[in-house]
Amino acid sequence: MATHRIYGIGETVLDIVFKNGQPQAAVPGGSTFNAMISVGRTVGARFPDTQIVMVTQVGTDYVADLVTDFMEKNHVSSEGVMRIPGAQSTLSLALLDEHNDAHYEFYRDKRAAEFEAGEMEFNEGDIVVFGSFFAISSTTREQTKRLIQQAHDAGAIIYYDINFRKSHMLDLPTTKVAIEENCAMSDIVRGSSEDIENVFGSTDAAMLYKEHLSKLCPNFICTKGAKEVEVFSSGVHEIFEVPKIETVTTIGAGDNFNAGVVYSLMDFQIGKTSMRGLAAGEWRRIVPVAIRFSANVCQSLYNYVDPDFIDTL
Repeated sequence: MATHRIYGIGETVLDIVFKNGQPQAAVPGGSTFNAMISVGRTVGARFPDTQIVMVTQVGTDYVADLVTDFMEKNHVSSEGVMRIPGAQSTLSLALLDEHNDAHYEFYRDKRAAEFEAGEMEFNEGDIVVFGSFFAISSTTREQTKRLIQQAHDAGAIIYYDINFRKSHMLDLPTTKVAIEENCAMSDIVRGSSEDIENVFGSTDAAMLYKEHLSKLCPNFICTKGAKEVEVFSSGVHEIFEVPKIETVTTIGAGDNFNAGVVYSLMDFQIGKTSMRGLAAGEWRRIVPVAIRFSANVCQSLYNYVDPDFIDTL
């Protein structure tokens, strides 16, 4: 297999998880970060020649040291991490409800508000993962768009996770254009049923793909929590059931679904030429693996698959 790079572009935080008013764990997090750690633990272990790079920024505090050390221990390069002198890294309180779903409160240092990304070298066959509000926020949009455009022009596979929460609904009039631009630069777009309702006002994934998203991106994945996964590409509409499991927390479920897709692209050697419209047979190999990634992370307090999860694949 040819040597490739896998890039993640997004925010890095320290998640402090609370249940019933008591802290349960403190773990490095962030939507794309969670996916990259799981990619590091699986792709990095099985394909050691593949370099995995997280493009993000942190402060110059203890949290920053903790996060970058954690990345390196999990086969994720910190060469894309920008440190903001004198700034504190972002903290997140993840408050679990009775269903073990998380509600978040963020604590950010205004000195690190603007995202400053260094120059990255993208090549054909690389994979780039990005998404969430980080990909559309006014403080991060310019740099993120620049990197994604460069990766797109270089022939990299672009995977975009919409991940748009209700807490940002007031920003939708200005950010929807950015979401659609991101879709148009991507080869695969994933959105939860909640995401597409928030952004497009409908939970009808088939209608949305036919009338709108197919004109922007050839491949669309709609996840529906514990219910099912729908996938769409040219002439393909597949539905996959999600096995019932007991959850400890759903933090990172979607992020790790993304990691499972990336792992599958590598494991099954699915390249850029297939991105014009993945065949049903390819989806039938990819999605069950992604569901297994997601299920694994829901059974612990951590935001990524178990270190020995690779042994089960």
